[in-house]
Order: sequence, then C-alpha cells, then structure tokens
Amino acid sequence: MTIPDRLLDDEQRLDWLQLSRSENVGPVLFFQLVNRFGSAAAALETLPDISRRAGRHEPVRIYPRDRAKADLERAERIGARFVARGETGYPPLLRHIAGPPPLLCIRGRAEVAMMPPLAIVGSRNASVAGLKFARQIASDVGRAGYAIVSGLARGIDTAAHEASLQTGTIAVLAGGIDHVYPKENARLMEEIAEQGLLVTEMTPGTAPRAEFFPRRNRIVSGISFGVLVVEAAFRSGSLITARLAGEQGREVFAAPGSPMDPRAAGTNRLIRDGATMVTEAAHILEVLAPMTVAPLPEAAPMRGPGDELDEILSDATPSRDVPEDLYGRLLSLLGPVPATTDELIRESGYPVADVLAALMDLELSGTIHRDSTGAITLAKA
Repeated sequence: MTIPDRLLDDEQRLDWLQLSRSENVGPVLFFQLVNRFGSAAAALETLPDISRRAGRHEPVRIYPRDRAKADLERAERIGARFVARGETGYPPLLRHIAGPPPLLCIRGRAEVAMMPPLAIVGSRNASVAGLKFARQIASDVGRAGYAIVSGLARGIDTAAHEASLQTGTIAVLAGGIDHVYPKENARLMEEIAEQGLLVTEMTPGTAPRAEFFPRRNRIVSGISFGVLVVEAAFRSGSLITARLAGEQGREVFAAPGSPMDPRAAGTNRLIRDGATMVTEAAHILEVLAPMTVAPLPEAAPMRGPGDELDEILSDATPSRDVPEDLYGRLLSLLGPVPATTDELIRESGYPVADVLAALMDLELSGTIHRDSTGAITLAKA
C-alpha cells in the first residue's frame, strides 16, 4: 500500500482546518470529535450544544470559515499546502504520537518526509566546537540516507540544516510557513523550501510566540527516530525536545562536553540519565539501523468523503447523551494532580463510552485540560 496524495477533498480539508483551529479543540479532541460525530463538518455543527451541555454559558468560538479558506489560499499562493494525517508529505512517524496534528502546512519536497529521520538540536549560542560537531554529524548521517530534522533556530539548528541541505533536511517552524524566524535565516529557509521540506502546524501569517516553541519541539521529536542534543544548558529548550522524545518512545542521544562549559551541563546530565553518548555518527547509526529495516509506517485510508474516519485515527466514541451527574462526578475526581483517562473511567463507575464523551464535552468547554501525554487536570481559572 502506498501513501495517498489526498485523503480529503477540498471541502473536507476546509472543515478540518476550521475545526482544528476552533476554541479548545486540541489534536486529541479533534480526532475524538470527528469519530464521535462522523465528520469534521458534523462536529462543527454540534460544538455550540456540546459546550453548553458541559456548563459553559457562551458557545465555544468556532474558527471563521472564510478565514480558514483564506489560510488555504494564502498557503497555495506561496507554493505551500495543508496535508492531513496520512497524506503524502505528512511525516509517517508523527502519525503515531499521542495527539498528532490533524493538519500540517508544508512547503518543499514532500518525498523528504519519507526518509528515515534524525533530529539534531542544541544551543542557539553554540561554541565553534559545537557547530563543527553538529555539521559533521548531520553530514555523515545525511549521507547514510537519513533526513536531518531541526527547528531552524540559530546555532546548532542552523548548522544541522546547512550540512544536510544536499542529502535531505526538514525544518519545523514555530510560526507560519511564510514567517521567517530568525530573520538571518531567510535565505536558508528558502533553500530548504527548494531542496528539503518546511513543516508547521500553524496557519500562514502566524508569528512565533513563546508558547508555540514547545509545540514545535514536540513535532521535531515526533517526526524522528531519535534526537541528538549538541550543547544545551540546564534550562535549554533542547532539553524539552529530549524529554518529549523520551515520552514518545524515541531514542535520545547527547554529545558530551566540558564540565566547565555551561552549554554542556544539559547534555552531560542527559548522558548521566541514560541518553546514548555520541562522539561520532557511527554511534547513532548503529542504534537507528535496526529501526529502519522495515518500511516507515503507512497511512490508514478514509472510507470516503463524509464517512467516519477509520478507528485507527483515535478511540472512537459514539454520539450519545451523557448522564448529567457524570460531569460533576468527573470534576470531583480531578484536581491539580494529573489523572489518566483509564483512572477516571475506573473511579467514576460509569460506562467507558459515557466517560469518554463527557471528557470531550468538558475539554471543549474549557473546564479541563489535557497535556501532551493525555493526562487530565482541572483547567486553571
């Protein structure tokens, strides 16, 4: 089976974008809503009633349809496009993380997404030695047939992209596909668009904000078989990427550094905590080689326009009326300490389908919050 170019028609793609950008609709909830109501279009029609039923006084804000249409058109004008999970250009490994983005905006050579990927991240304020090492690893691993993934930031990210332009590189952006950040990487960004692949979950025209970078990091690790960290201080964003990689079941690699250099404090700690120490490309290739023997995971097809998505996309929950007292029961079980869905099902004493439906309603209303691992807490006031 080959990965299809299109799973969605134009109207479905517009529905998906509109639903995914609506208030409180995160990736996990998106797929649950689509499976619960049969399509994104049906979910959009039901959103106001769901949020009221869960105790919200005002209806949830739905992303304007004309704005979603303008997003699609703006992407097309610059040679970019939105791809759905499972379509050509959507990185296969990213499909399997908890809550993958329903849509990605991509620009460049979609076939690069099918290469086995390694992420290289690190300090923006990198040393000469760190930059040299990142370039060497990116070049060697790239020549071995891997795509190099990074975040187009200054320092290590830039070095990794530059060294892998000829062999295949993927830049994951924290802003829109048409927003250059940092400005000095404008030329590099264009070169990647021509020779590699630009990827973002943001809509065109979106400027990067602080809260977008962890989301960007989650995609960097989710795309990849493993993440190599080259120079990272104790509070570096690269350590967030490494942590997310561990949560996603990815390999974590780290380059050792001098204990006198604060830029090596984070990487040395990663090694102490179990990351694979890397001083040459062979150390990475021998770990990743067994993973790349089998083909990259392929997509499960949709049954057709307007039909319910295959159950592989998420835990399907039927459309049903939720017992009113269940909302209160779930809220009484929640607090500042995260709880899993399984724990809430067990402790509530209600049928699984009822609990899943109630959790969707509460998440959509903004009453509860689900983190990147799927754990649930009461939303902050």
